[in-house]
Amino acid sequence: MELTPGRQRLVFVVIVLALAALGIYLIGTREHGGTPAAAPSTSARTAVPSAGATTPGIPPSSLPAPTPVSTAGGAEIYQWLPFTPAELTAATQTTVAFAKDYVTWSYTENEAAYGATMRSLVNAQELTVIEEGYATPGVASQRTADKQVSAGSGTIDSITALGRNPTSITFLVTINQQVSSTQPTATSADQYAVTVVSSGGTWQVNDIELSGLGNS
Repeated sequence: MELTPGRQRLVFVVIVLALAALGIYLIGTREHGGTPAAAPSTSARTAVPSAGATTPGIPPSSLPAPTPVSTAGGAEIYQWLPFTPAELTAATQTTVAFAKDYVTWSYTENEAAYGATMRSLVNAQELTVIEEGYATPGVASQRTADKQVSAGSGTIDSITALGRNPTSITFLVTINQQVSSTQPTATSADQYAVTVVSSGGTWQVNDIELSGLGNS
């Protein structure tokens, strides 16, 4: 069927528009290297480089270094305490060493020999009290009769008190003890309040008592 002049013009316009759209499409694909790249998969989008890996194309020296966690403005607890971290470490070492020596003895030792093992850890006044307790007649005679030998150690549970002038720390300490003798072996684990005092750059025990002693 022969087209009317009006229909001929309409078909011509449609063909021109179609050719123009095709030309734009072909030009665009050549500029992007041909076929459009496929979208990355979900796993590719969410993949995280492992620690120490370098980014391809970027020299390792140019990669940003990890940023350290800032502690600016953090509270420094030792500014409120009457001792430094090093002094606290020394105090705990003295306390633990004393706890071990306090429950380490043999029926073959008199009070002087027993006290000598902890002489550097305890001040003179408290050492006298400890030696007198060891030499208590009933306790000493029983120790000799049963040929008792004791060994043990101490574990610090907490700090219960602090003091100034002089600087002192009271630790709550669990002292484990095992006594071997002609009788069945006896074990115990008692808590003591052990107070150490700073003197001349060192720490010495100046008091030991069962925790809660005197409390109702």
